[in-house]
Amino acid sequence: MDFSDDVLNYDEVAIMRLRSLYRQYGYTQYKLSRFEEYGLYAENKAFLASGEIITFTGAGGKLMALRPDVTLSIVKNTKDDGKLKKLYYNENVYRPDGYEFKEQMQVGLECIGDIGVCLMGEVLTLAHRSLEVLGGRARLDISHMGYISGLLGSEELTAEQRAELLKRVSEKNIPGLNMLCSEYGLESSFRDRIAALTALYGPYDKVIEELRRISANKETDAALRELEELREVLHQNNTERDINLDFSIVNDISYYSGIIFQGYIEGIPTKVLSGGRYDKLLRKFGSRSGAVGFAVYLDLLERSTPTNEMINVALPKGRLGDKAYAIFEAAGYGCPGIFEDSRRLVFESPETGVRYFWVKPSDVAIYVERGAADVGVVGKDCLLEYSPEVYELLDFGIGKCRMCVAAEKGFSLENHDRTLRVATKFPNIARDYYEKQGREIDVIGLNGSIEIAPLLGLSDVIVDLVETGKTLLENNLEPLETIVDISARLISNKASYRFNHEAISRLCGRIGAALEETVL
Repeated sequence: MDFSDDVLNYDEVAIMRLRSLYRQYGYTQYKLSRFEEYGLYAENKAFLASGEIITFTGAGGKLMALRPDVTLSIVKNTKDDGKLKKLYYNENVYRPDGYEFKEQMQVGLECIGDIGVCLMGEVLTLAHRSLEVLGGRARLDISHMGYISGLLGSEELTAEQRAELLKRVSEKNIPGLNMLCSEYGLESSFRDRIAALTALYGPYDKVIEELRRISANKETDAALRELEELREVLHQNNTERDINLDFSIVNDISYYSGIIFQGYIEGIPTKVLSGGRYDKLLRKFGSRSGAVGFAVYLDLLERSTPTNEMINVALPKGRLGDKAYAIFEAAGYGCPGIFEDSRRLVFESPETGVRYFWVKPSDVAIYVERGAADVGVVGKDCLLEYSPEVYELLDFGIGKCRMCVAAEKGFSLENHDRTLRVATKFPNIARDYYEKQGREIDVIGLNGSIEIAPLLGLSDVIVDLVETGKTLLENNLEPLETIVDISARLISNKASYRFNHEAISRLCGRIGAALEETVL
């Protein structure tokens, strides 16, 4: 069906085309209220993209909320009568985007009932065709929470340990996974399996044999069988192309039980489609049905960035950036003139296919997350403080220091029973560290030299980076605790990783080899 571009806006055209597509497969439109009782979301916060919700008091005195999610409302209001429900919707949701709440348009579908492999294949086919409808080069990536859960279940892990391991998997952070496995005393066979799973990315033909090799138990075997059955359905539907397996896609294990997936369009720096099978959510509502669905985020389609054949690399200004560039150069990615005496900030090397640009160290992650850079080099402190949506691919092993708690000499945390006053440039790291200890703190955010804060009575302790400890010593301070070791990391934009996978993988391989030679 054609829709006139001079009458409808792009998002309106997209909505009409998606609705037409879903109707062809027998889905009917589901209309919802903008409001729900707050309790629905409070009881299922882990299912939401963000725990922040806009609330208000309704006319009857009930605490209400502007809808942050569509799926929860559909599940709550759908009868459990054993009949198959095939529903689609286009609705606004209200979620924080950075610092402010925004009204965001979603178009999606939900399939509730007896979900077999054919229906699962149909939903994945519709997700793939939804990306085609939106235009541009697209990727649909599939993961399986059953396989991930089964692999984690092969070791005795606490809930906190599982969450930390899953976080590293979602970051493709293999050095971080290895560190945690050592810290938790896990078997080397588990470490090798989870590292191999995290590194996997590619089409079925490339990945499936490795999945068979690292399968650990009946649960991973069952997930693998479902993936292979789905492969046949996708092949029959002629939608196997542009579909990859990627187990860095993870969701909350308490809600998602099977296939999960994400969709990307080239030029857009983040996922534009997300979905999966969520039978466990229905169990919380007393239903024995299965359920699978996805949502397309139309507001993200306006954030397209220009594509380029070169790999854009964000380097931090200063000594760290100089050291990082030396590693790129040793790996064969040199760029003549990058240190020339000028005010230029962007340097290209057509021979190696790399474009470098210098930015403020704390801005590197922003450039990468937003897609202006494909990869970048950034300190682990920035990643911990700002939690950008990026992949953490390599530890460069440079810029080494520690994130520490420090105080005046003679100060004792054990004898300090009131609210701890903490001065820091890293408020999120400080809050997270003390929250895990159950300690109440008062964070005092500072931007300059914070060593003076305890000396003038502004704070009890500081949380800051410590390299040699000389500045602490000269100000009568001493480190009390090390929160985490810090070094520079190579990060990648998640969309760039998919569309420039071959080039980024080759770059990582060469840099890894250069780092090994440096160590030797």
